[in-house]
Amino acid sequence: MDTVTISPKFQVVIPKSVREQLSLVPGQKVQVLAFGGHIEFLPIRPARELRGILRGLDTTFERDRGERV
Repeated sequence: MDTVTISPKFQVVIPKSVREQLSLVPGQKVQVLAFGGHIEFLPIRPARELRGILRGLDTTFERDRGERV
């Protein structure tokens, strides 16, 4: 677990191990969420990176009789 210090300008440096693990790059945007006493940084990924994410997903399932298609 890494520890960071908040600067007088309220800035933090994301540790190298975390940057590498999440493939973060300079200038990349992150979404910041605060809840339950925690702060979370969620990397915003381009939609292009999502291409093929559902490949191989089994989409066969039974529908209810009255369900519209």
